[in-house]
Amino acid sequence: MRPSNRAPSALRPVTIERGVARYAEGSCLVKFGDTHVLCAASLEDKPPPWLRGQGRGWVTAEYAMLPRATASRTKRESASGRPSGRTHEIQRLIGRSLRAVVDLQGMGERQVVVDCDVIQADGGTRTAAITGAWVALHDCLAWMHRRSMIKHMPLRDHVAAVSCGVVKGEVVLDLDYAEDSSAETDANFVVTGAGGLVEVQATAENAPFTEEQLGGMLSLARAGIADLVALQKAAVAKAP
Repeated sequence: MRPSNRAPSALRPVTIERGVARYAEGSCLVKFGDTHVLCAASLEDKPPPWLRGQGRGWVTAEYAMLPRATASRTKRESASGRPSGRTHEIQRLIGRSLRAVVDLQGMGERQVVVDCDVIQADGGTRTAAITGAWVALHDCLAWMHRRSMIKHMPLRDHVAAVSCGVVKGEVVLDLDYAEDSSAETDANFVVTGAGGLVEVQATAENAPFTEEQLGGMLSLARAGIADLVALQKAAVAKAP
């Protein structure tokens, strides 16, 4: 039995609340169980310097974990002058995941930065951040479309992410911290609404995992992401 008493194929309770940051062009608070991430999308009416004059935009992300998001306080990374390697890796992953489903040409020469701040962490912060970041980005682009800044919505598809793992020999979906910290294998899957794979990260913590286990994790991830995309669709269908 899992610590949360969930079935192996069950997600944690997931909620998406939009419009939680007053000044951001798009925002949401996404919760995967006890992992809570605030995602805020900000429009910059110019592209990065290296994209100027190319007629297309850019989507990027920043990620941070608040000092008391975990059981003990962690020092703010700003105090050390630069983000950690883990933070840098996660924010690049979020940016890549979002760009995979955006028509950058359709944005014009503009940039959207999605800030993903972990308020509370209980495993799966990067997957929750990607799932919520898509909603914040959607609302930012919709904000631009309503003001005729862009001719059409440049989002080509949904994208969401979920973790899977092998825990005590069993393949399970959406690991919380208790499972993640003891898993034999830990994996993250980023998948589009149409089922395209954007990124797969899988690591054996002890013994190597098998091809059969990898296939099992992918199967669970696809089902879980279908549920997450349905929640994204339900969230953005509501009036902003």
